[in-house]
Amino acid sequence: MTDDDKKLHDSLRQKTWDETITKDSWMVFRVMSEFVDGYEKMAKIGPCVSIFGSARLPEDHYYYKMASDIAKKITEIGFGVITGGGPGIMEAGNRGAHGNGKSIGLNIELPFEQHFNPYVDKGYNINFDYFFVRKVMFVKYSQGFVVMPGGFGTLDELSEALTLIQTNKIGKFPIVLVGSEFWSGLLDWFKGTLLKEGLIAEKDLELFRVVDTAEDAVEHIKAFYDKYSVSVNF
Repeated sequence: MTDDDKKLHDSLRQKTWDETITKDSWMVFRVMSEFVDGYEKMAKIGPCVSIFGSARLPEDHYYYKMASDIAKKITEIGFGVITGGGPGIMEAGNRGAHGNGKSIGLNIELPFEQHFNPYVDKGYNINFDYFFVRKVMFVKYSQGFVVMPGGFGTLDELSEALTLIQTNKIGKFPIVLVGSEFWSGLLDWFKGTLLKEGLIAEKDLELFRVVDTAEDAVEHIKAFYDKYSVSVNF
């Protein structure tokens, strides 16, 4: 039996009273401790923009270099940078911000890919076990999202932000998708399927901006706050 088979078998098994009390109930305190630790460390970081993207892109990749450039330019307009703290695009984001502004990493324990990159500021490398706690930190302490090419994790973070804004659970903030060619398939599906079937509204397509340069990505964020004169969350 493989590890995946064992996990599936265990999830379907009827748990004993002792297992429920000692594991499930105590998990609540582990979740609470992650929230408390995250809130305490993030409370004084100031205005930041989160950069998302694949952990698998090497440092010589076009999008790695662009993410680093975007992060540096973000610090130049007064924002810090938050990433997932790992390799790839996350490393690029922290690399661009490191030494220029705040560089924060919200890492998560994974069986592959993930480890802290060396460009996260000391004291701001925060580790999580639970994805949902980590996503709360991204949304609560970000004044904008820059979404670089990535896989399921990147799509999860993008969908979280779009859903929360669409449903008015949080206020609107700038979301920038970088790479029109990369995102074209998803955007075609948004328009050709979701919009066509009435599953989203036309105005929902205005929740994000698609750009192809670092300058345009940063300018959209700057223009948003200049236009609305929105103060930061702190």
